[in-house]
Amino acid sequence: MFFIDTIELDGLGNRHYLAGGRQTAVAVDPPRDFDQVLAAAARRGVRISHVVETHIHNDYVTGGLELARVTGAAYLVPAAARVSFARVPVVDGDTVTVDDGLDLRAVATPGHTPHHTSYVLQENGVPVAAFTGGSLLIGTVGRPDLVEPRLTEQLARAQHASAHRLADELPDETSVLPTHGFGSFCSSAQAEGDATTIGKEKSVNAALTQDVDSFVVRLLAELDDVPAYYAHMGPANAGGPAPVDLTPPAIADAQEIAARLAAGEWVVDLRSRIAFAEGHVAGSFNFEADGKIATYLAWMIPWGKPVTLLAESPEQLAAAQRELVRVGIDRPAAAVTGLPQEWVAEGGSLSSFPRSTFAQLAEHGTDGIVVLDVRRDSERAARYIEGSVHIPIHQLHQRLGEVPPGTVWVHCAGGMRAGIAASLLDAAGHDVVAVDDGFDAASNAGLTVVTG
Repeated sequence: MFFIDTIELDGLGNRHYLAGGRQTAVAVDPPRDFDQVLAAAARRGVRISHVVETHIHNDYVTGGLELARVTGAAYLVPAAARVSFARVPVVDGDTVTVDDGLDLRAVATPGHTPHHTSYVLQENGVPVAAFTGGSLLIGTVGRPDLVEPRLTEQLARAQHASAHRLADELPDETSVLPTHGFGSFCSSAQAEGDATTIGKEKSVNAALTQDVDSFVVRLLAELDDVPAYYAHMGPANAGGPAPVDLTPPAIADAQEIAARLAAGEWVVDLRSRIAFAEGHVAGSFNFEADGKIATYLAWMIPWGKPVTLLAESPEQLAAAQRELVRVGIDRPAAAVTGLPQEWVAEGGSLSSFPRSTFAQLAEHGTDGIVVLDVRRDSERAARYIEGSVHIPIHQLHQRLGEVPPGTVWVHCAGGMRAGIAASLLDAAGHDVVAVDDGFDAASNAGLTVVTG
């Protein structure tokens, strides 16, 4: 008998796994904050004997090195990955025993990275699951362009070959358990569905249904933007991440918040975009704790710049800290919880801006205002509001000078990114209206939507 527990982290769009038998287990691609992995092992009553990495990750800081140290587990990392710490180097065909009758076999699957390795879980020699990392995903594959532009096409072709190797070597009923594909930008497309098998992928995955040339052309054409912080994740993982510190940050009072803003530091309000629009500290930015804070804050903040967090509760603050350490933003400079009225110096007042819908924009009319679209290039290419200005959200902070004068009605696809953008524009002194609405409502409201 064996078990596989899935640890899903929605913020970064990844899955991590604990798999084992009656006594021992292996952790696959563990997150930086691995306490959930330890908790899963405790519930199962098993010891973690092995920790494995499918590759040097580009979208999050791994907890593998520290988890192996804490548990005494063997730390398996692909041999071709250049790292500066001691580990058990893994090559194609290596097999380790996880528990009685339960083995893990390494299968070289280059493509997402040159050294990428999948791991096949075998019960009494029969494959039952494949931990495919950033190789074969649900309906797609991991993107091949995160290592080096010169290698992108070569790695795309390797992805095709690796997918076929897995499909050829494994039974159709083998479960496919990828790390990426659930919102991570490491995936070339997002997963459709929650679970899959080798047999199902043979019929739906382009890597297995198209010839290599057609697959590569399509894959390269569909690649989306790369979050800027990815440039820091690979080096952090190759160097050996430090243990995390999730203790509460130093408490900031209103005077310190004002001083940090005056010094050009980032002060980030974690409350909902609705609450932020109603009243916030002037100059602060809004990255909702319930949104993809790790992805978008890490993408947009100048790397290494101090950040102070404003939260409505200790629980909200702790959750945001946990999200941020996963992408290498280890310690907030300071933080405070409570009400926004407590975050402004005596005699000061809160700032605010209106929220709206596409129907209200249509009713108002677009003459004399700026309609700012902050979606990504790929979204814009599909359809956009006629006459709108386009600056992707992840570029807005550096391109604020390009925003035309006048009242700015800012929108995205659903409202979250428009909330971030509105906070940046408000902090820069623009008269802003946040369109908190789904983009499908634009044409229904009577706005002229151009199809690309």
